[in-house]
Amino acid sequence: MMCIGFAQFRNRCAAVALALLGSTIVSHATPMAAQAIEGRWDMTVQFEGKLLPSWLEVMHSGSHRLVGSFVGFGGSARPVSKVEFTDGRMRFTVPPQWEAGDRDFVFEAQLQGDSLVGTMINEEGKQYNWTAHRAPDLVRTKAPVWGTPIKLIAPGGKGWHAMGANQWKVENGILINPASGSNLVTDQTFTDFKLHIEFRYPAGSNSGVYLRGRYEIQVEDSYGKQPQKDLLGAVYGFIKPSENAAKKAGEWQSYDITLVGRFVTIVANGKTIVCNQEIPGITGGALDSNEGAAGPIMLQGDHGAVEYRNMVITPAK
Repeated sequence: MMCIGFAQFRNRCAAVALALLGSTIVSHATPMAAQAIEGRWDMTVQFEGKLLPSWLEVMHSGSHRLVGSFVGFGGSARPVSKVEFTDGRMRFTVPPQWEAGDRDFVFEAQLQGDSLVGTMINEEGKQYNWTAHRAPDLVRTKAPVWGTPIKLIAPGGKGWHAMGANQWKVENGILINPASGSNLVTDQTFTDFKLHIEFRYPAGSNSGVYLRGRYEIQVEDSYGKQPQKDLLGAVYGFIKPSENAAKKAGEWQSYDITLVGRFVTIVANGKTIVCNQEIPGITGGALDSNEGAAGPIMLQGDHGAVEYRNMVITPAK
């Protein structure tokens, strides 16, 4: 499978953008009002003394309705069947996903300039404040020029820090997560890059590789299953791989990932399974929602046992 070239892709995107600009947009109020709220929003929720990232996309459906997609602190993207927007005020609800309660989440906000300021009532009925800013497009006008490769696994695990009590260890060049514990994050941050990484997990285990600390590429025991948005090779909750390239549990496997702006290509075990696809926004478990900033590589260690080796990142200059 071949990915289209950078110039071809840029021209194709321009044609799609022109077509979208020519479409008619109508909301509950006026077309202008709909345009004011449509798009992608990087959210931050003030949750019990912490600032936790979320994400929202609002789009038109037909000529009279707004719908959307929402990502919370964890889990995957959830559809929003209806977004109300009148006189600068927005409201929408989403059902719980992995949360224990049964009540829908209720979000309300006021549009203030190019930001949203609002409240969230969670499944327990507790209210929290949140803000959101328009997510950056992250469009690159030139093809990347690659710099010097960097080996990420050093003796003693230098160059990484755990997000809690550290259960990770390095043995014979292999980064080992023996059991569910803390996530592991590189000290260094990156913008656009190519990443080679090899991994191995026991039967039934689950991990993930977060690009810039925001976009999870799923690592999960998935051999013999149909490709899904939450199985191996997926951009969690957003992009389903074209085929399931997973090997059996206990075997070493590999990813070769290229991230330029929002666009990602994933080669799993030598097969191109995601070809220059756009990542809409952050995935559940992201470190933050500041998509315009550089970010680290994060390895998910709070789901199950996993091993990583031969991790090499080549940043763009």
